[in-house]
Amino acid sequence: MLFGQEHIQRYEATDGQEGHAWEGTQTLILTTKGRKSGDERKAPLIYAEHDGDYLVVASKGGAPEPPAWYLNLQADPEAQVQVWGERFGVRARDATPEEQPELWKIMTAEWPAYAEYQTKTDRPIPVVVLERR
Repeated sequence: MLFGQEHIQRYEATDGQEGHAWEGTQTLILTTKGRKSGDERKAPLIYAEHDGDYLVVASKGGAPEPPAWYLNLQADPEAQVQVWGERFGVRARDATPEEQPELWKIMTAEWPAYAEYQTKTDRPIPVVVLERR
């Protein structure tokens, strides 16, 4: 996560006026259902748009395990997204093997550190496609 709970609160309170722009990139708020607790879980994530969908990367900075939000989406792909002041439902899926190279290029252009994160882990870092419902 970027700057955690404070980022989420400021983003939501200002409809993204504070928090959408971050470190030269853009962020959204992803809300998933906790796979164990069933509780709502929110994460600020870097994103890019592609063909009407939103792309995010399950990097966790190159850690050997994926981020919790990704595991939550694996358990239940239905989620909510906030971009600026707009909130809407999405269905998450991993990029297909055919899509992955192009979408990875889009996301590393958005946040070049993703390429470095991939060198730190043996797991393939997925690009997640958030399809608007």
